Amino acid sequence: MRLISAALFSLALTTTANAQQCGGSFSGFVDGLRQEAAQRGHSAQAIDAFFSGVQQDQATLQADRRQGIFATPFVEFSRRLISQNRMDNGRRNAERYRSVFDRMEREYGVSRGVLLAFWAFETDFGAFQGDYNTVNSLVTLAHDCRRPELFRPQVFAALRLYENGNLDPRRTTGAWAGEIGMVQMLPEDILERGVDGDGDGQVDLQNSAPDALLSGANLLSELGWQPNQPWLVEVDMPANFNWSETGLETARRVSEWQSMGVRGRNGALPATNLRASILLPQGRNGPAFMAYPNYSVLFEWNQSFVYVTTAAYFATRLEGAPVYNAGNPDPGLDGNQMRALQTRLTQLGHDVGGIDGILGARTRAAVRAEQERLGMPADAWPTPELLRRL
Repeated sequence: MRLISAALFSLALTTTANAQQCGGSFSGFVDGLRQEAAQRGHSAQAIDAFFSGVQQDQATLQADRRQGIFATPFVEFSRRLISQNRMDNGRRNAERYRSVFDRMEREYGVSRGVLLAFWAFETDFGAFQGDYNTVNSLVTLAHDCRRPELFRPQVFAALRLYENGNLDPRRTTGAWAGEIGMVQMLPEDILERGVDGDGDGQVDLQNSAPDALLSGANLLSELGWQPNQPWLVEVDMPANFNWSETGLETARRVSEWQSMGVRGRNGALPATNLRASILLPQGRNGPAFMAYPNYSVLFEWNQSFVYVTTAAYFATRLEGAPVYNAGNPDPGLDGNQMRALQTRLTQLGHDVGGIDGILGARTRAAVRAEQERLGMPADAWPTPELLRRL
């Protein structure tokens, strides 16, 4: 699922002065979208066909607010998503579309395991692509005032897809957030980065695996993926390590980490001249990874730490890496405890990005800072002991 930065949102030159940006009556909001579409040069016939019958979708709003799965710790989350069936299907699809993956790596430098992982997690290799009406979901989320800057531009991108013959306003379905196809891309990304991988003259991410895979690779490439570089490698950490050095906020050359005693668990660490970070999803007693710059690019696809880390790890498994060493992580916090921790961290002056019960990047940074202040191992993994001491 691709989440776009709000910084990309700009409507100053295209929106009528009185059009509501979000909220208010749904019908009035749709009328404003119609006016803006006319300003953008779309024909009255296309506007009528696209917006006729559009409805507010309460199921979309409920799904937007129901994302508790991302509060699950990495070990449990990854074991839940990475089944033997997905491993087997991943290998079969890698062989079935070998020529497509060869082309993808040759033209975009994106390793096949990465697209296989997203293909698996997003739609189970195309088997279930979502049953939310795409136009209804996009207009509903644009009307909702939580993230209109993200979704309003997607409405007009979907209108262009309709005009191009690549979207049916009443029949096209996908994910609740408006993504379409086997690897779940938003309309703007399909317009700008879609690739006709099978050469039939159409970009069809719902029915053509070559189109979906090459489009996904093109998207990652334009988001900053560095060709033929690693993204995530499992490591062994020395027992006496300074844990405050871990986390995505700290990057050193791989050769420097090696001099500090960090070793590849399954062989020599690659790309020793690159800068990388040490990732401890569940603290110093759990799995440990070296995260390269390409790992961070994956957050442009999905902003959940646990999802991105699981997808990145699954990609390495599909390319031959063994199962990670789960270790023996210290007990974590349940949802209520996590919200209590975030509340206390906020009171102490930290910006945790909201009291949502999810251990995101800002909460991790705040946890590490407080662990260091209290003289605890600063591995960014919140425990009941930390909550008690705070």
